[in-house]
Amino acid sequence: MEQAGKIDGNWIEDLIRKFIASSPLNTMQNEAGENAWDHALVGFASGADKIWQQYKEYVGAFHWTPWEVFNQHCPEERAAPEELTVVSWVLPQREMVRKANRRARKFPCEEWARTRIYGEEFNAALRLHIVEKLKEAGHEAIAPMLVSNWTIVKSERFSYASSWSERHAAHAAGLGTFGLCDGLITAGGKALRAGSVVARISVQPTPRPYADHRAYCLFFAEGTCGKCIDRCPVRAISEAGHDKEKCRQHLARTREYVAKAYKFEGYGCGLCQVGVPCEATIPVKAAREALERGELPPPPPPLA
Repeated sequence: MEQAGKIDGNWIEDLIRKFIASSPLNTMQNEAGENAWDHALVGFASGADKIWQQYKEYVGAFHWTPWEVFNQHCPEERAAPEELTVVSWVLPQREMVRKANRRARKFPCEEWARTRIYGEEFNAALRLHIVEKLKEAGHEAIAPMLVSNWTIVKSERFSYASSWSERHAAHAAGLGTFGLCDGLITAGGKALRAGSVVARISVQPTPRPYADHRAYCLFFAEGTCGKCIDRCPVRAISEAGHDKEKCRQHLARTREYVAKAYKFEGYGCGLCQVGVPCEATIPVKAAREALERGELPPPPPPLA
């Protein structure tokens, strides 16, 4: 079995930055032709990281590890966990989109709905672009969210979950921790989309600058805030957490609103991601300052 090729993570980050800057797909498809995204945060996680097995035990047996999804779809390039790297990125919402959605009270602003649809179409194209460039360089790669058997699964613990989670991949790659509403809080805030690729390459993993998977949320870290509770138009968030079914039902209702108000087929919400302290930054001061200083905590405990 060949060894995974060593890759400079900066090369991959540069691919992502250039695609954001130059791709005509980076658009909200509005009259002004505005970009959906203006930058990305990028991280890397080893396929041999113990966190992937922790996810499987915590989320469910249906949740893929990197080597499971890679070997399913690249059977001729079978790889051991240590030969794989997960490339993860988050696309923080632009300030003008966040500002517009702060004013929303029940349904998303037009900019948010457009970013949810057309911005995610760009995100899918970005996944394929990274896979293509890695393959051109001689490294097999896949985008787990785009494989044919990716699915949403009924979960006894979580109502429903998916076979691969971009937020969990980003958490593994050192990009953020989870909040009360289940959103991922990053150095660029909680208003974002995320993407990832699994590749047979060796890249230095990004250190996880947190010991707890909720370290960046004021509610869990300091017992304060809870602003996302009041931002939710259907009370799907409480001190007990996020009611995914209520959230899903509201998202379904937004389709009719978006079609009638904005004249395109789409949906979205994101009200809990804006108008809150974690909208565009890490609100926990100690955690934010530790990240800026490059300090790392002790190894994290298991998620379960």
